[in-house]
Amino acid sequence: MEALLETVKSTLGMSVTESAIIANEVIVAVPAAKIVEALTTLRDHQSTKCEQLADLCGVDYPERPQRFEVVYNLLSLKHNHRIRVKVLTDEQTPVPSVVGVYPAANWLEREAWDLYGIMFSGHPDLRRILTDYGFDGHPLRKDFPMTGYVELRYDEALKRVVYEPVQLTQDYRNFDYMSPWEAMTDVQLPGDEKAMKQKSGYRGVDRTEGLEDVIKKEAGHG
Repeated sequence: MEALLETVKSTLGMSVTESAIIANEVIVAVPAAKIVEALTTLRDHQSTKCEQLADLCGVDYPERPQRFEVVYNLLSLKHNHRIRVKVLTDEQTPVPSVVGVYPAANWLEREAWDLYGIMFSGHPDLRRILTDYGFDGHPLRKDFPMTGYVELRYDEALKRVVYEPVQLTQDYRNFDYMSPWEAMTDVQLPGDEKAMKQKSGYRGVDRTEGLEDVIKKEAGHG
């Protein structure tokens, strides 16, 4: 991996702003303005030959001035290696589209726009691909509410799908760990049999018993 990293750095030259080997993968960062040039070089250079864009995705770090990372995972079929390239951007600054380098980036850039709001300049058709066309916001941003902003339902009277504001009182689930119902761990659930049998001294639970019977039996064994 060290040799591959040095090859990538020498191939891209001054375009590389950061580099590392993490989990046995070569990772380099380049300025957004250089991404088309960098990927073209990695695709065509004989020492890298990354002919395939395996994946493109976004990552959101809200605390950073440039909150978004765009990550390009490249694969070389000739050399059997992978190279990960990253660029940084913010909510207002578009990243040059790489559809001209890798046509497979078309839908992947649309997905990053849809889910994160990352803009790609020069994209032939940058519109939503997973959410509804009237969707408000970008659902994989860390500051997007878990409940969303609207809910959809089929209205029997109107005979159509309608959009309504979310009526939930909170945008998170509250786990009450003091609740006796959530703390009742001795009641066997479907699928628990194999795991429980591995524990020494496990006597099993009669699934025909009621909860009150189980509690009394456990108290008697104490």
